[in-house]
Amino acid sequence: MSSDVKKLEFKSELKQILNLITHSLYSHKEVFLRELISNASDAIDKVRFDSVNNDALLENNKEWKIKITPDKEKNTMTISDNGIGMSRETIIDNLGTIAKSGTKEFLEQLKNAEAATKPELIGQFGVGFYSAFMVADSVTVISRTAGDSTNGVKWVSDGQGEFTVEQVEKAERGTEIILTLKAEEKEFTEQWKIRSLVKQFSDFIEHPVVMDVEKEDEQKVKSVTEDVLNSRKALWLRSKSDVTKEEYDQFYQTVSNDFSPPARTIHYTGEGVVEFKVLVFIPSKKPFDMMFGETKVGPRLYIRRVLIMDHCEQLLPPYLRFVKGVVDCADLPLNVSREMLQQNPMLEKIKSNLVKGVLKNLEEMMKSSYEEYVSFYKEFGTFLKEGLNSDWANREQITKLLLFGSMKTDEKKFTSLQQYVDAMGSEQNEIYYLSGEDRDVLMHTPYLELFRSKQWDVLFMTDPIDEFILPSLPEFGGKKLVAADKNEITAENESENKELQLTFAGLFGAMKAKLDHVKEIKVSARLKESASCLVSDKDGMSSNMERIMQKLGRMDEEKAADRILELNVEHPAVKSLKSIYDASADDPRIELFTHILYDQAVIAEGSKLKDPAAFAQRINQLLVDKTNS
Repeated sequence: MSSDVKKLEFKSELKQILNLITHSLYSHKEVFLRELISNASDAIDKVRFDSVNNDALLENNKEWKIKITPDKEKNTMTISDNGIGMSRETIIDNLGTIAKSGTKEFLEQLKNAEAATKPELIGQFGVGFYSAFMVADSVTVISRTAGDSTNGVKWVSDGQGEFTVEQVEKAERGTEIILTLKAEEKEFTEQWKIRSLVKQFSDFIEHPVVMDVEKEDEQKVKSVTEDVLNSRKALWLRSKSDVTKEEYDQFYQTVSNDFSPPARTIHYTGEGVVEFKVLVFIPSKKPFDMMFGETKVGPRLYIRRVLIMDHCEQLLPPYLRFVKGVVDCADLPLNVSREMLQQNPMLEKIKSNLVKGVLKNLEEMMKSSYEEYVSFYKEFGTFLKEGLNSDWANREQITKLLLFGSMKTDEKKFTSLQQYVDAMGSEQNEIYYLSGEDRDVLMHTPYLELFRSKQWDVLFMTDPIDEFILPSLPEFGGKKLVAADKNEITAENESENKELQLTFAGLFGAMKAKLDHVKEIKVSARLKESASCLVSDKDGMSSNMERIMQKLGRMDEEKAADRILELNVEHPAVKSLKSIYDASADDPRIELFTHILYDQAVIAEGSKLKDPAAFAQRINQLLVDKTNS
């Protein structure tokens, strides 16, 4: 060993942490390249900043770049930069202990600097550096500080507890990190692999990341050129006025894998306690990844152009999982791997701000481009509805964005709750709705007869999720939501209704004795044309909800709640049955007609008969009796 070579041990705390870093801290070993490129970018920013007051530091070398050099024969990878470099003391201090941080110390010096001149730095140098030992048997660092042309330094370690430092000559300012890769990590010498990692993690680093590539021209002459691997186009850091629609659309395709243009682009800087950049998109069509498989939630999270997470679930709630894009924040505290965000109030502030921004843009689209919003809603309305049950803070704003078909709207047209309320007459005090699987079925149910007679509209809730959000939607604009098929519709003349109930009490009692799943039979206040209908209790499960639960295997048909059978006592069929009962309470036709009226009500609400054959036999019997009478 040369006399100027000095062998040193890592500080005790680093010995303990280094094993954790290299074996279990990072979930993906590929991030080592991200960390080394980030450190190189920081080093360039440092020398650029320092050179403002000391031009000699540039050494006539201002072609900023980070170069990656793979060597298959030696099984090495070299990452070099022309940044600030490190002295012997600095390299021992920074690479010998986990506690020291070149970047952190540098930022301390910038507290009084002008914000506009501060370089954009991330992380703590040293921590990410050690991720290199996940893929390397040994790491060599050769560095020279800016402005010191004689004293280069070489640092070598296998990460096992010791490192050596010696003085070397280095012609140019900056740092080279040479990884002697493990035998099983040869793929990191492949150019395609390096390209993909730079594209994935460091595509938007400000400085060019380059690599020598051999190319062949039309005359088969080979030459080596320096290819830039990263796009460097971090649109979110640019002013909105400097970005074209074509650039936005192209970037949207990159982050979403969707080739349709987005419906809305949301680009702004959040300021206040925490500053962050936002560039997210509201799609116009459902991307393929949302149609097949489980969709991941959250935008990409960057810190000063460096990708930290592909999908940061802490930044958007699941019901906004259709939103794609990036958030860039330098102030978020990270753990040492940069992969796991600490629970921090700042993160919640960004999330709150971002959610409000998305909902505000949707509201503006609804007001200014209604047909475009309807097209969006057809694709993503179901996701928005999820927010009613999960995002109580924004429930009112989400409610305003909901659209429903209704009895008065044309097929495939919609109305909002606000439009419904605005169209209500002075005599109507509640919002009425009807849930079911199919609009056509709902349009022909007897539940709408009262509302047609009054010219009152009824909302149609045909999305399966509607039944699950209704508990979170008790009212809107001070108007209570009432189900058109539940026992909440009262007669206009209550005393007259009570008298009719008494008049038909005997018949109703006889009919109820013939039916198994009827809780009560009562005079209907809603039927105008039909003879019968079934309704649920005010707080009971609707027939549509029961059907959904049965399809999901969550409810046995036999456990369905007993229903209320309502009869239109002005209908000729019910009047005829009353006459038969008054003439003879034991007349066998009472049971026949009772079951027919009940089965009609089951069919009318969209449910299936338990015994269709029995229904057919009763109809046939009715025809025979009519023919013979």
